[in-house]
Amino acid sequence: MTALLTFSPEVAAARAEGRAIVALESTIITHGMPFPQNVETARAVEAEVRAHGAVPATIAVMGGRIHIGLTDAQLDALGQAQDVMKLSRADLAACLALGRTGATTVAATMICAELAGIAVFATGGIGGVHRGAETSFDISADLAELGETAVTVVAAGAKAILDLPKTLEVLETRGVPVIAYGQDDFPAFWSRASGLKAPLRMDSAAEIAAAHKMRATLGLPGGQLVANPIPQDAEIARDVINPVIETALAEAQTQGIAAKAVTPFLLQRIFELTDGRSLTSNIALVMNNARLGAAIARALAERTL
Repeated sequence: MTALLTFSPEVAAARAEGRAIVALESTIITHGMPFPQNVETARAVEAEVRAHGAVPATIAVMGGRIHIGLTDAQLDALGQAQDVMKLSRADLAACLALGRTGATTVAATMICAELAGIAVFATGGIGGVHRGAETSFDISADLAELGETAVTVVAAGAKAILDLPKTLEVLETRGVPVIAYGQDDFPAFWSRASGLKAPLRMDSAAEIAAAHKMRATLGLPGGQLVANPIPQDAEIARDVINPVIETALAEAQTQGIAAKAVTPFLLQRIFELTDGRSLTSNIALVMNNARLGAAIARALAERTL
C-alpha cells in the first residue's frame, strides 16, 4: 500500500525522526475558497501546526499517487487546479486509478492518514446527518469512517447546518467516542455550545492521546472525534446564527437544492447573510483545531518514545 504514497521531504524527515505529525485535508483548498486566499489559508494552518511543535501533512491525490504533505509548488498548483475531484471513500480508488487530481474530504483524509501511519487529523467540522435525513437518507460518509478508521479527528463539532442530535445518535451507534474538549456541551461549529451534552469530556491533550492509545490496546476499530469549541472571540452565538441557518435551509428547499449541492449552497448563503463573518469564524476555528491537533500529536509521539 505504501507504494501509492509520496511523502513530502518535511513529512518524510518527521517520520524518520519519530516527530509529531498532523494530517490536514485539501478540500478547503479546492472547494472552500478562491485562489489565492485558499492557498494563503492552507499555509497559515500549516504554519500554526509547526508553531505548536508538530509537522503538517496536507493530503491530496495528484498524478495517480496519494501525497502526504505538499511542497509549496504542489500547494500552489492544487490551489489553481481545475476539475478537481472531491474525494470521499467512494471516490478515492477511482481517482487514483484514473490519474486524476483529487482533494480529500474528512473521510478520505482519514483513510490516507491511517495508511501513512498518522494518528491525528485536524479539520474544521465533520459532516453528519442532514436535516430531513429520515426521508432523504442524506448522511455523511464521515460518520461511517469515524467508526472504522483509527484516526483521532479534531473538529469544532459537526457543521451547524446539520441535524446535531441525529448526528450524535449515529456516532453512538457506530461506537465513536465523542469528546468535548474543556467543556461539557457539544460545540456547534460557529458556536461554542449546541445545547447538547457531549458523551465525554477531556481537558488535556494528554488525556485524549491516552484514550487513542487505549483503543488500540483494546483492539477497538475506529477513531475518536474531539469536539473543540471555537475561540470565544470568534464565535457566532447560537441565537444569532440559528435564524440565518433556518433562512438558508428554507431557500435551499424552495430552490430544490439536494444531495451533494446542499452543503456548498448553505455555506455560501450563510456567508452572504452574515456579511462574511461565518468565513472569518471558520478560519479561526480551523486554526484553533490545528493547535489542539498539534498538542495531541505531540502527546502521542512522547508516549511512543
